Amino acid sequence: MLLQSPVWSVFGRISFRIAFVYFLLYFNPLQFLAVIPGLYWLPGTALLPLDALTFFLNDQLFHISPTLNQNGGGSGDTSFAWAQVFTMLALAVLGGLAWTFFGKKRTSYPVWQHGLCVFLRYSLAGISFSYGILKVFAMQMHFPNLSQLATPLGDYLPMRFSWMFIGYSGPYQIFSGLAEVAVALLLVWRKTALLGALLAVGVFANVVMLNFSYDIPVKIYSLHLLILSVFLVWQERERLFAFFVQNKAVLPSSLYEKSWAKKWQNSGRLVLKVFFFLSSFGYTTYNYYNYYSQYHATKDLVMDPVEPGIYHVEVFVKNGDTIPESLADAQRWRDVVFDYNGSGSIAANDSSLRMRYGRAYFVYQPDSLGERIEWRNYSAESHPVASFDMDLSEKGKMILRGAKGDDSLQVVLRKLDRHFPLTERQFHWISESNR
Repeated sequence: MLLQSPVWSVFGRISFRIAFVYFLLYFNPLQFLAVIPGLYWLPGTALLPLDALTFFLNDQLFHISPTLNQNGGGSGDTSFAWAQVFTMLALAVLGGLAWTFFGKKRTSYPVWQHGLCVFLRYSLAGISFSYGILKVFAMQMHFPNLSQLATPLGDYLPMRFSWMFIGYSGPYQIFSGLAEVAVALLLVWRKTALLGALLAVGVFANVVMLNFSYDIPVKIYSLHLLILSVFLVWQERERLFAFFVQNKAVLPSSLYEKSWAKKWQNSGRLVLKVFFFLSSFGYTTYNYYNYYSQYHATKDLVMDPVEPGIYHVEVFVKNGDTIPESLADAQRWRDVVFDYNGSGSIAANDSSLRMRYGRAYFVYQPDSLGERIEWRNYSAESHPVASFDMDLSEKGKMILRGAKGDDSLQVVLRKLDRHFPLTERQFHWISESNR
Protein backbone atom coordinates (compact mmCIF):
# COMPACT_ATOMS: atom_id res chain seq x y z
CA MET A 1 0.00 0.00 0.00
CA LEU A 2 0.96 3.66 0.11
CA LEU A 3 3.99 5.13 1.82
CA GLN A 4 3.94 8.28 3.88
CA SER A 5 6.82 9.88 1.99
CA PRO A 6 7.11 12.59 -0.71
CA VAL A 7 7.45 9.90 -3.37
CA TRP A 8 5.38 6.73 -3.19
CA SER A 9 6.40 3.55 -4.95
CA VAL A 10 4.65 2.52 -8.16
CA PHE A 11 2.94 -0.30 -6.29
CA GLY A 12 1.93 2.10 -3.53
CA ARG A 13 0.35 4.54 -5.96
CA ILE A 14 -1.55 1.90 -7.93
CA SER A 15 -2.75 0.05 -4.84
CA PHE A 16 -3.93 3.31 -3.29
CA ARG A 17 -5.95 4.18 -6.39
CA ILE A 18 -7.63 0.76 -6.39
CA ALA A 19 -8.32 0.91 -2.65
CA PHE A 20 -9.69 4.44 -2.98
CA VAL A 21 -12.25 3.40 -5.60
CA TYR A 22 -13.20 0.20 -3.80
CA PHE A 23 -13.76 1.76 -0.38
CA LEU A 24 -15.92 4.53 -1.87
CA LEU A 25 -18.02 1.93 -3.68
CA TYR A 26 -18.44 -0.37 -0.69
CA PHE A 27 -18.99 2.14 2.12
CA ASN A 28 -21.01 4.62 -0.01
CA PRO A 29 -20.45 8.22 1.20
CA LEU A 30 -24.16 8.93 0.73
CA GLN A 31 -24.87 6.79 3.81
CA PHE A 32 -24.33 9.87 5.98
CA LEU A 33 -27.29 11.59 4.33
CA ALA A 34 -29.75 8.78 5.13
CA VAL A 35 -30.51 10.25 8.58
CA ILE A 36 -31.76 13.51 7.04
CA PRO A 37 -35.57 13.46 6.84
CA GLY A 38 -36.68 12.83 3.28
CA LEU A 39 -33.28 11.52 2.11
CA TYR A 40 -33.31 8.00 3.57
CA TRP A 41 -33.88 6.64 0.06
CA LEU A 42 -30.84 8.30 -1.50
CA PRO A 43 -28.03 5.81 -0.63
CA GLY A 44 -30.00 2.81 -1.91
CA THR A 45 -31.19 4.57 -5.04
CA ALA A 46 -27.66 5.64 -5.92
CA LEU A 47 -26.61 1.96 -5.90
CA LEU A 48 -29.24 0.85 -8.43
CA PRO A 49 -26.81 1.12 -11.40
CA LEU A 50 -24.31 -0.96 -9.43
CA ASP A 51 -27.01 -3.56 -8.73
CA ALA A 52 -27.85 -3.76 -12.44
CA LEU A 53 -24.17 -4.14 -13.32
CA THR A 54 -23.84 -6.88 -10.68
CA PHE A 55 -26.59 -8.94 -12.33
CA PHE A 56 -25.07 -8.36 -15.78
CA LEU A 57 -21.52 -9.34 -14.78
CA ASN A 58 -22.74 -12.39 -12.91
CA ASP A 59 -24.60 -13.58 -16.01
CA GLN A 60 -21.63 -12.91 -18.28
CA LEU A 61 -18.61 -13.52 -16.06
CA PHE A 62 -18.95 -14.64 -12.43
CA HIS A 63 -21.69 -17.31 -12.70
CA ILE A 64 -21.99 -17.54 -8.91
CA SER A 65 -25.60 -18.70 -9.11
CA PRO A 66 -28.07 -19.04 -11.98
CA THR A 67 -30.39 -16.59 -10.19
CA LEU A 68 -28.92 -14.19 -7.65
CA ASN A 69 -30.72 -13.87 -4.34
CA GLN A 70 -30.84 -10.17 -3.46
CA ASN A 71 -33.01 -10.51 -0.34
CA GLY A 72 -31.36 -12.70 2.26
CA GLY A 73 -33.83 -12.04 5.07
CA GLY A 74 -31.05 -10.83 7.34
CA SER A 75 -28.19 -12.68 5.66
CA GLY A 76 -25.37 -10.55 4.32
CA ASP A 77 -23.66 -13.43 2.55
CA THR A 78 -26.15 -14.07 -0.23
CA SER A 79 -25.11 -14.98 -3.77
CA PHE A 80 -25.94 -11.38 -4.75
CA ALA A 81 -23.70 -10.00 -1.99
CA TRP A 82 -20.75 -12.04 -3.21
CA ALA A 83 -21.41 -11.07 -6.83
CA GLN A 84 -21.60 -7.42 -5.75
CA VAL A 85 -18.23 -7.66 -4.01
CA PHE A 86 -16.67 -9.12 -7.14
CA THR A 87 -18.28 -6.37 -9.21
CA MET A 88 -16.85 -3.70 -6.92
CA LEU A 89 -13.42 -5.33 -7.11
CA ALA A 90 -13.58 -5.35 -10.90
CA LEU A 91 -14.64 -1.69 -10.97
CA ALA A 92 -11.93 -0.77 -8.47
CA VAL A 93 -9.21 -2.46 -10.52
CA LEU A 94 -10.43 -0.92 -13.77
CA GLY A 95 -10.84 2.48 -12.11
CA GLY A 96 -7.41 2.29 -10.50
CA LEU A 97 -5.75 1.34 -13.78
CA ALA A 98 -7.63 4.06 -15.70
CA TRP A 99 -6.53 6.55 -13.03
CA THR A 100 -2.95 5.36 -13.51
CA PHE A 101 -2.91 5.69 -17.29
CA PHE A 102 -5.10 8.75 -17.80
CA GLY A 103 -4.70 10.72 -14.56
CA LYS A 104 -2.08 13.28 -13.73
CA LYS A 105 1.35 11.76 -13.18
CA ARG A 106 1.74 12.38 -9.46
CA THR A 107 4.26 10.74 -7.17
CA SER A 108 1.99 10.78 -4.12
CA TYR A 109 -1.56 11.57 -3.03
CA PRO A 110 -1.35 13.11 0.46
CA VAL A 111 -4.57 15.13 0.06
CA TRP A 112 -6.53 12.16 -1.31
CA GLN A 113 -5.03 9.98 1.40
CA HIS A 114 -6.12 12.43 4.08
CA GLY A 115 -9.65 12.66 2.67
CA LEU A 116 -10.04 8.91 2.30
CA CYS A 117 -8.78 8.18 5.81
CA VAL A 118 -11.08 10.80 7.33
CA PHE A 119 -14.04 9.33 5.44
CA LEU A 120 -13.13 5.79 6.52
CA ARG A 121 -12.55 6.88 10.12
CA TYR A 122 -16.01 8.35 10.39
CA SER A 123 -17.61 5.45 8.50
CA LEU A 124 -16.05 2.95 10.88
CA ALA A 125 -16.92 5.13 13.88
CA GLY A 126 -20.59 5.31 12.88
CA ILE A 127 -20.80 1.58 12.22
CA SER A 128 -18.98 0.69 15.45
CA PHE A 129 -21.24 2.92 17.48
CA SER A 130 -24.47 1.57 15.97
CA TYR A 131 -23.47 -2.02 16.74
CA GLY A 132 -21.86 -1.11 20.05
CA ILE A 133 -24.75 0.85 21.53
CA LEU A 134 -27.13 -1.98 20.63
CA LYS A 135 -24.97 -4.33 22.69
CA VAL A 136 -24.61 -1.79 25.52
CA PHE A 137 -28.40 -1.99 25.89
CA ALA A 138 -28.06 -5.82 25.62
CA MET A 139 -30.49 -5.78 22.70
CA GLN A 140 -28.63 -7.47 19.85
CA MET A 141 -28.69 -10.93 21.40
CA HIS A 142 -31.50 -11.85 23.79
CA PHE A 143 -31.59 -14.30 26.67
CA PRO A 144 -33.00 -17.67 25.48
CA ASN A 145 -36.78 -17.83 25.74
CA LEU A 146 -38.82 -20.86 26.85
CA SER A 147 -39.19 -22.21 23.32
CA GLN A 148 -35.43 -22.06 22.77
CA LEU A 149 -34.74 -23.67 26.13
CA ALA A 150 -37.13 -26.49 25.23
CA THR A 151 -35.33 -27.15 21.92
CA PRO A 152 -32.70 -29.92 21.97
CA LEU A 153 -29.19 -28.51 21.64
CA GLY A 154 -28.44 -30.66 18.62
CA ASP A 155 -31.27 -29.08 16.64
CA TYR A 156 -29.65 -25.66 16.63
CA LEU A 157 -27.51 -24.32 13.84
CA PRO A 158 -24.19 -22.86 15.03
CA MET A 159 -25.31 -19.26 14.46
CA ARG A 160 -28.31 -19.55 16.78
CA PHE A 161 -26.15 -21.40 19.29
CA SER A 162 -23.65 -18.51 19.30
CA TRP A 163 -26.48 -15.95 19.53
CA MET A 164 -27.80 -17.59 22.70
CA PHE A 165 -24.29 -18.02 24.09
CA ILE A 166 -23.74 -14.25 23.91
CA GLY A 167 -27.33 -13.36 24.82
CA TYR A 168 -27.16 -15.48 27.96
CA SER A 169 -24.69 -13.11 29.58
CA GLY A 170 -25.77 -9.49 29.68
CA PRO A 171 -22.46 -8.32 31.20
CA TYR A 172 -20.43 -9.97 28.42
CA GLN A 173 -22.63 -8.45 25.72
CA ILE A 174 -22.40 -5.02 27.37
CA PHE A 175 -18.61 -5.38 27.63
CA SER A 176 -18.44 -6.16 23.90
CA GLY A 177 -20.62 -3.16 23.17
CA LEU A 178 -18.48 -0.84 25.28
CA ALA A 179 -15.40 -1.95 23.31
CA GLU A 180 -17.13 -1.05 20.04
CA VAL A 181 -18.35 2.28 21.43
CA ALA A 182 -14.78 3.00 22.56
CA VAL A 183 -13.59 2.34 19.00
CA ALA A 184 -16.11 4.88 17.71
CA LEU A 185 -15.21 7.57 20.24
CA LEU A 186 -11.47 7.16 19.72
CA LEU A 187 -11.77 7.29 15.94
CA VAL A 188 -13.66 10.58 15.95
CA TRP A 189 -10.77 12.55 17.48
CA ARG A 190 -7.61 13.02 15.44
CA LYS A 191 -5.23 12.59 18.39
CA THR A 192 -6.73 9.20 19.32
CA ALA A 193 -7.56 7.96 15.81
CA LEU A 194 -4.62 5.54 15.67
CA LEU A 195 -5.53 4.08 19.07
CA GLY A 196 -9.10 3.68 17.85
CA ALA A 197 -7.94 1.90 14.69
CA LEU A 198 -5.71 -0.45 16.71
CA LEU A 199 -8.59 -1.27 19.04
CA ALA A 200 -10.86 -1.75 16.02
CA VAL A 201 -8.48 -4.38 14.61
CA GLY A 202 -8.80 -6.39 17.83
CA VAL A 203 -12.56 -5.92 18.14
CA PHE A 204 -13.41 -6.79 14.55
CA ALA A 205 -10.89 -9.62 14.33
CA ASN A 206 -12.89 -11.24 17.14
CA VAL A 207 -16.16 -10.53 15.29
CA VAL A 208 -14.78 -12.04 12.09
CA MET A 209 -13.64 -15.17 13.93
CA LEU A 210 -17.09 -15.57 15.50
CA ASN A 211 -18.80 -15.13 12.13
CA PHE A 212 -16.53 -17.60 10.36
CA SER A 213 -16.35 -20.12 13.22
CA TYR A 214 -20.11 -20.18 13.89
CA ASP A 215 -21.25 -19.71 10.27
CA ILE A 216 -22.92 -16.38 11.03
CA PRO A 217 -23.98 -14.88 7.67
CA VAL A 218 -22.30 -11.50 8.13
CA LYS A 219 -18.89 -12.70 6.95
CA ILE A 220 -18.54 -10.27 4.04
CA TYR A 221 -19.47 -7.17 6.04
CA SER A 222 -17.44 -7.99 9.14
CA LEU A 223 -14.42 -8.87 7.01
CA HIS A 224 -14.66 -5.47 5.33
CA LEU A 225 -14.77 -3.76 8.73
CA LEU A 226 -11.60 -5.61 9.71
CA ILE A 227 -9.91 -4.72 6.41
CA LEU A 228 -10.91 -1.09 6.90
CA SER A 229 -9.43 -1.12 10.41
CA VAL A 230 -6.19 -2.67 9.15
CA PHE A 231 -6.06 -0.11 6.33
CA LEU A 232 -6.23 2.77 8.83
CA VAL A 233 -3.49 1.20 10.97
CA TRP A 234 -1.38 0.54 7.85
CA GLN A 235 -1.17 4.27 7.16
CA GLU A 236 0.84 4.62 10.37
CA ARG A 237 2.96 1.51 9.93
CA GLU A 238 6.34 3.29 9.87
CA ARG A 239 5.68 5.00 13.21
CA LEU A 240 4.32 1.81 14.75
CA PHE A 241 7.26 -0.29 13.54
CA ALA A 242 9.77 2.26 14.83
CA PHE A 243 8.07 2.53 18.23
CA PHE A 244 7.16 -1.10 18.92
CA VAL A 245 9.91 -3.00 17.10
CA GLN A 246 12.91 -0.69 16.75
CA ASN A 247 12.37 1.04 20.11
CA LYS A 248 12.88 4.46 18.54
CA ALA A 249 11.36 7.82 19.29
CA VAL A 250 8.76 8.84 16.74
CA LEU A 251 7.27 12.15 15.70
CA PRO A 252 3.55 12.87 16.09
CA SER A 253 1.38 11.73 13.23
CA SER A 254 0.66 14.25 10.51
CA LEU A 255 -1.89 12.06 8.71
CA TYR A 256 -4.94 13.90 10.04
CA GLU A 257 -3.33 17.27 10.71
CA LYS A 258 -4.64 19.66 8.13
CA SER A 259 -4.83 23.42 8.62
CA TRP A 260 -7.65 25.40 7.09
CA ALA A 261 -6.82 28.89 5.87
CA LYS A 262 -10.33 30.30 5.87
CA LYS A 263 -12.63 30.73 8.83
CA TRP A 264 -15.65 29.22 7.06
CA GLN A 265 -13.66 26.04 6.43
CA ASN A 266 -12.94 25.57 10.14
CA SER A 267 -16.55 26.42 10.96
CA GLY A 268 -17.75 23.96 8.34
CA ARG A 269 -15.57 21.19 9.78
CA LEU A 270 -17.05 21.84 13.21
CA VAL A 271 -20.61 21.83 11.85
CA LEU A 272 -20.01 18.51 10.08
CA LYS A 273 -18.60 16.95 13.25
CA VAL A 274 -21.59 18.14 15.28
CA PHE A 275 -23.90 16.73 12.59
CA PHE A 276 -22.08 13.41 12.78
CA PHE A 277 -22.44 13.29 16.57
CA LEU A 278 -26.12 14.14 16.45
CA SER A 279 -26.91 11.66 13.69
CA SER A 280 -24.68 8.73 14.60
CA PHE A 281 -24.41 9.06 18.37
CA GLY A 282 -27.45 11.05 19.47
CA TYR A 283 -30.06 9.73 17.03
CA THR A 284 -28.88 6.13 17.36
CA THR A 285 -28.85 6.25 21.16
CA TYR A 286 -32.32 7.83 21.22
CA ASN A 287 -33.79 5.15 18.92
CA TYR A 288 -32.17 2.24 20.75
CA TYR A 289 -33.23 3.58 24.12
CA ASN A 290 -36.86 3.67 22.93
CA TYR A 291 -36.44 0.14 21.58
CA TYR A 292 -34.92 -0.91 24.91
CA SER A 293 -37.76 0.66 26.91
CA GLN A 294 -40.47 -0.94 24.78
CA TYR A 295 -38.82 -4.35 24.89
CA HIS A 296 -38.37 -4.41 28.65
CA ALA A 297 -41.90 -3.10 29.16
CA THR A 298 -43.35 -6.11 27.34
CA LYS A 299 -40.85 -8.98 27.50
CA ASP A 300 -42.28 -10.33 30.79
CA LEU A 301 -45.87 -9.43 29.99
CA VAL A 302 -48.21 -12.28 30.94
CA MET A 303 -51.09 -12.82 28.52
CA ASP A 304 -53.80 -13.42 31.13
CA PRO A 305 -55.28 -15.86 31.81
CA VAL A 306 -52.76 -18.11 30.02
CA GLU A 307 -50.00 -19.14 32.43
CA PRO A 308 -46.61 -19.14 30.70
CA GLY A 309 -44.78 -22.46 30.71
CA ILE A 310 -44.23 -25.76 28.93
CA TYR A 311 -47.30 -27.93 28.50
CA HIS A 312 -47.22 -31.63 27.78
CA VAL A 313 -49.75 -32.82 25.19
CA GLU A 314 -51.66 -35.58 27.00
CA VAL A 315 -54.41 -36.04 24.42
CA PHE A 316 -54.32 -35.10 20.76
CA VAL A 317 -57.47 -35.60 18.70
CA LYS A 318 -57.33 -34.62 15.05
CA ASN A 319 -60.46 -34.78 12.89
CA GLY A 320 -62.04 -37.16 15.36
CA ASP A 321 -59.06 -39.56 15.53
CA THR A 322 -57.05 -39.84 18.75
CA ILE A 323 -53.37 -39.95 17.84
CA PRO A 324 -51.16 -41.64 20.47
CA GLU A 325 -47.81 -40.26 21.53
CA SER A 326 -44.95 -41.35 19.28
CA LEU A 327 -41.49 -39.90 18.78
CA ALA A 328 -41.63 -41.23 15.22
CA ASP A 329 -44.69 -39.09 14.38
CA ALA A 330 -43.46 -35.59 13.55
CA GLN A 331 -47.02 -34.33 12.95
CA ARG A 332 -48.36 -35.11 16.40
CA TRP A 333 -47.79 -32.36 18.97
CA ARG A 334 -45.45 -33.41 21.77
CA ASP A 335 -45.50 -30.22 23.83
CA VAL A 336 -46.69 -26.63 23.60
CA VAL A 337 -44.84 -23.61 24.95
CA PHE A 338 -46.74 -20.48 25.96
CA ASP A 339 -44.05 -17.91 26.56
CA TYR A 340 -44.28 -14.41 27.93
CA ASN A 341 -45.31 -11.58 25.62
CA GLY A 342 -47.68 -13.72 23.58
CA SER A 343 -45.17 -15.92 21.77
CA GLY A 344 -45.32 -19.68 21.67
CA SER A 345 -44.30 -22.83 19.86
CA ILE A 346 -45.14 -26.49 19.50
CA ALA A 347 -42.80 -29.47 19.21
CA ALA A 348 -44.06 -30.75 15.86
CA ASN A 349 -43.47 -30.44 12.16
CA ASP A 350 -46.19 -28.03 11.03
CA SER A 351 -45.65 -26.09 7.81
CA SER A 352 -48.67 -23.85 8.46
CA LEU A 353 -46.64 -22.19 11.25
CA ARG A 354 -43.13 -20.71 11.29
CA MET A 355 -40.74 -23.66 11.51
CA ARG A 356 -37.39 -23.06 13.24
CA TYR A 357 -35.04 -25.67 14.67
CA GLY A 358 -37.65 -28.43 14.82
CA ARG A 359 -40.37 -26.31 16.44
CA ALA A 360 -43.38 -24.51 14.95
CA TYR A 361 -43.68 -20.92 16.21
CA PHE A 362 -46.78 -18.74 16.61
CA VAL A 363 -48.07 -15.71 18.50
CA TYR A 364 -51.18 -16.12 20.63
CA GLN A 365 -53.89 -13.82 21.93
CA PRO A 366 -56.56 -14.92 24.44
CA ASP A 367 -59.82 -13.03 24.74
CA SER A 368 -60.65 -10.93 27.78
CA LEU A 369 -62.90 -13.64 29.26
CA GLY A 370 -60.30 -16.37 28.95
CA GLU A 371 -62.62 -18.54 26.90
CA ARG A 372 -61.02 -18.33 23.44
CA ILE A 373 -57.50 -18.09 22.07
CA GLU A 374 -56.22 -17.35 18.58
CA TRP A 375 -52.87 -18.22 17.02
CA ARG A 376 -51.18 -16.29 14.24
CA ASN A 377 -47.86 -16.59 12.49
CA TYR A 378 -47.24 -12.89 13.07
CA SER A 379 -49.05 -10.45 15.34
CA ALA A 380 -49.84 -8.13 12.41
CA GLU A 381 -51.82 -10.79 10.53
CA SER A 382 -55.55 -10.14 10.39
CA HIS A 383 -56.68 -13.78 10.13
CA PRO A 384 -55.62 -16.42 12.67
CA VAL A 385 -54.17 -19.74 11.59
CA ALA A 386 -55.94 -21.42 14.51
CA SER A 387 -58.87 -20.59 16.82
CA PHE A 388 -59.75 -22.57 19.93
CA ASP A 389 -62.27 -22.60 22.71
CA MET A 390 -60.20 -22.71 25.89
CA ASP A 391 -61.04 -24.53 29.12
CA LEU A 392 -58.90 -23.48 32.09
CA SER A 393 -61.17 -24.76 34.85
CA GLU A 394 -58.50 -27.04 36.31
CA LYS A 395 -55.26 -25.44 37.49
CA GLY A 396 -52.27 -26.46 35.42
CA LYS A 397 -54.49 -27.97 32.73
CA MET A 398 -55.68 -26.49 29.44
CA ILE A 399 -58.16 -27.99 27.01
CA LEU A 400 -58.28 -26.57 23.49
CA ARG A 401 -61.17 -27.31 21.11
CA GLY A 402 -61.33 -25.73 17.69
CA ALA A 403 -59.77 -25.64 14.24
CA LYS A 404 -56.39 -25.05 12.75
CA GLY A 405 -56.67 -24.63 9.03
CA ASP A 406 -58.88 -27.42 7.69
CA ASP A 407 -58.36 -29.66 10.73
CA SER A 408 -60.56 -29.87 13.79
CA LEU A 409 -58.54 -30.39 16.96
CA GLN A 410 -59.09 -31.27 20.57
CA VAL A 411 -55.93 -31.03 22.66
CA VAL A 412 -55.46 -31.63 26.37
CA LEU A 413 -52.40 -29.89 27.80
CA ARG A 414 -50.81 -30.37 31.23
CA LYS A 415 -48.35 -27.77 32.52
CA LEU A 416 -44.99 -29.28 33.39
CA ASP A 417 -43.00 -28.26 36.43
CA ARG A 418 -39.96 -27.89 34.19
CA HIS A 419 -36.96 -26.04 35.55
CA PHE A 420 -34.00 -25.00 33.40
CA PRO A 421 -30.79 -24.45 35.41
CA LEU A 422 -29.58 -22.20 32.59
CA THR A 423 -32.14 -19.56 33.62
CA GLU A 424 -30.48 -19.16 37.02
CA ARG A 425 -27.64 -17.08 35.53
CA GLN A 426 -25.20 -18.78 37.85
CA PHE A 427 -21.90 -17.28 38.94
CA HIS A 428 -19.57 -18.71 41.58
CA TRP A 429 -16.35 -17.26 42.95
CA ILE A 430 -15.64 -20.63 44.55
CA SER A 431 -16.42 -23.83 42.66
CA GLU A 432 -15.77 -27.00 44.63
CA SER A 433 -16.47 -29.19 41.61
CA ASN A 434 -16.60 -29.01 37.85
CA ARG A 435 -20.25 -28.74 36.87
